[in-house]
Amino acid sequence: MNRAPIDAQRLHSSSADGPLSFYDRIDVVESTGSTNADLVARAADTALDRHALLAETQLTGRGRHSRSWVSPPRAQISLSVLVRLPDIDPTTLGWLPLLTGVAVVDALRETPGVRADLKWPNDVLLGGRKLAGILAEVAATGAAPAVVVGVGLNVDLDESELPVPHATSLTLSGVDTDRTALVAAILAQFAARFTAWQRAGWATDELAAAYRERCATIGVDVRAELPGGQVITGVATGVDDTGRLLIGDRAVSAGDVSHLRGQY
Repeated sequence: MNRAPIDAQRLHSSSADGPLSFYDRIDVVESTGSTNADLVARAADTALDRHALLAETQLTGRGRHSRSWVSPPRAQISLSVLVRLPDIDPTTLGWLPLLTGVAVVDALRETPGVRADLKWPNDVLLGGRKLAGILAEVAATGAAPAVVVGVGLNVDLDESELPVPHATSLTLSGVDTDRTALVAAILAQFAARFTAWQRAGWATDELAAAYRERCATIGVDVRAELPGGQVITGVATGVDDTGRLLIGDRAVSAGDVSHLRGQY
């Protein structure tokens, strides 16, 4: 397939001023093992902050629970961002991947204009199928912990290239997308959300409200496979102020959640 590369020059030009000026660095590489792993390894440099790294292909990318995430060349957006969060309560760090999910959904609704939603905690759905996954990793602790959050978004994959059967891509959904424009939109939305969160002193009220508005899991019959093998089912009634999914009288902080009634 003739898949166009991400235009690094356009991204760098956009970072001169405007929303992408949030980033100290935006790098695009042709190939790497994992953009997340690369930035985690660089986090020991305490001067490194607000660094975005994109790869045209990943060879050893990872999703949640160490699942492999491999991208064909130029068919996905494989993006990681390293940020430092000074004076944040460590128990609040779990909101960063949820914030990233909100940013990705808003970018998709804006560019290219598709109705994306979130499946708790941070899978991005299009038409009930998985379009993107998000993984956050704490890279350094201390007064200003460093966190790397990665996004893998299916842009131009065909059916044979999908990572899992319940996935989809923008192309398979009939959407022709400029990856550079979509990358810029994701980076801009992330910058705006992160900046607002930091200015609010890491308070989660506004962020939680935005997440709930975009979460397709709320109100749906779900099946949750919890750590240790326990399984619970029921209606997901909400997401609490700590980011946990409420299923009946249970608050779930971790696990694999499936939408029932034919939904992913």
